[in-house]
Amino acid sequence: MVKFVFCLRRLPHLSREEFLDYWLNQHGPLAVSLQKVLGMTKYIQLHTLATPFDDALRSSRGGPEPYDGMVEAWWESLEAVQHALEDPAAQTAWAVLIEDEQRFIDVKNSPLWFAEEHPMIPGPSPT
Repeated sequence: MVKFVFCLRRLPHLSREEFLDYWLNQHGPLAVSLQKVLGMTKYIQLHTLATPFDDALRSSRGGPEPYDGMVEAWWESLEAVQHALEDPAAQTAWAVLIEDEQRFIDVKNSPLWFAEEHPMIPGPSPT
């Protein structure tokens, strides 16, 4: 399993609520609609929670401000990723997603990469 990981920061003119609403209700359904052409097996949005522990957690480690959220998109293999990057229909789908990202993501400050998962403490089995 190969994951595409994208740590998101919102555009400066958007409030946190506006960003999360657009991401969940506009961009998310768009990504889901392109799942088959991109060959994704799973798509997850992780929305950062604002908690009473945030400042203490950051200061205990000297950490930066948190991202507004993170995306995980999954493929079965690197070959499936390669197909999603080279197939003309998939390239069109990527272009649509990238164009939409410009509406709400501060792309220059939002790192992204491909990753491989190595579970150290396995979670509960999916039901």
